[in-house]
Amino acid sequence: MTSGARQAAERLGHSAEAKALWWLRLKGYRLVARRFRCPAGEIDLIVRRGRLLAFVEVKARAAEAAAAESIGPRQQQRILRAAEAFLQRRPELAALDQRFDAVFVAPGRRPRHQPDAWRV
Repeated sequence: MTSGARQAAERLGHSAEAKALWWLRLKGYRLVARRFRCPAGEIDLIVRRGRLLAFVEVKARAAEAAAAESIGPRQQQRILRAAEAFLQRRPELAALDQRFDAVFVAPGRRPRHQPDAWRV
């Protein structure tokens, strides 16, 4: 991937994350962390609503179905390891209920939040 293509993809990803966060806030979620990175992986958004902590993967694609298919088992494992690392750094959140969500962003459509998108 060229430098220009990588930058364009990064801008698209940041825009999709902003839309996803806006949508989640409308649903009553509060941002805990954004773009959490560690050697094990990365989590786009970590949000909380009450006693629920959600680790959210945001996918922007031309079609929603393509976005949903793009979260494979390997990526799920990276997100799981990153979630474990996050909870080690923020142990006060470890007692909350936890789940893995996804938000799919497609042009001209509202973001679609899929709670409990996969289980560990």
